[in-house]
Amino acid sequence: MIYDQYDKSKRYLSVDCIIFGYEQEQLKILLFKRIIEPAIGEWSLIGGWIKEDESAEQSARRVLQFITGLSDVYLEQVQTFSKPDRDPGGSVLTVAFNALINIEEHSNQLIEKYGAKWFPISELPNLIFDHNEMLEIAIKKLRLKATYNLIGRQLLPSKFTITQLRNLYNDIFQKSFDPGNFRKKVLSLKVLKQLDEKDMSESKKGAYYFKFKDDFESNTVEPIFKNTLKL
Repeated sequence: MIYDQYDKSKRYLSVDCIIFGYEQEQLKILLFKRIIEPAIGEWSLIGGWIKEDESAEQSARRVLQFITGLSDVYLEQVQTFSKPDRDPGGSVLTVAFNALINIEEHSNQLIEKYGAKWFPISELPNLIFDHNEMLEIAIKKLRLKATYNLIGRQLLPSKFTITQLRNLYNDIFQKSFDPGNFRKKVLSLKVLKQLDEKDMSESKKGAYYFKFKDDFESNTVEPIFKNTLKL
């Protein structure tokens, strides 16, 4: 956490941010080494205290800008964790948020300054306190969102191929989607615009780039893809 030492006579209110990014066909989480006791030097989610004049979301946005340099970040509340003994340093109630960012846009200098590091979700270290539980719930929340919404606008480059979008879904759900069925389904949602430009690295014919439409809305009542609700 980005905060000062505890006063054990108080109960604290805090936020923790589960920051998702995507690069090299891997969904990743941004973690940092804790800078105070207890558990100093161990891997942790990124968080901080909620100030008296802030809402939980405002606090989360402040922490995210402090760490990544980004102010316009997609945020979604995950859950409140309130067990009085969840943090051995003191009584801390925390509100967890999922944040989706484009790794190419964040500040590498800030990440390095605060000892943060990107980890693929398949190679996560053990985290302090109840942060493993928080992360597990956060990933389930992301998968639920991806089941009913075509996500990727915040994680992918501004232009991408259907294969790149499918690879993102493969990593979110840790499964392989059928290429033909995936393409047919996402195009049927009519939220992507095909560009004239092609990516020639995927095949000799090349693959057209797409982008999300400016006014896209892909919320659905039924799951976009079958069997993704088995989380």
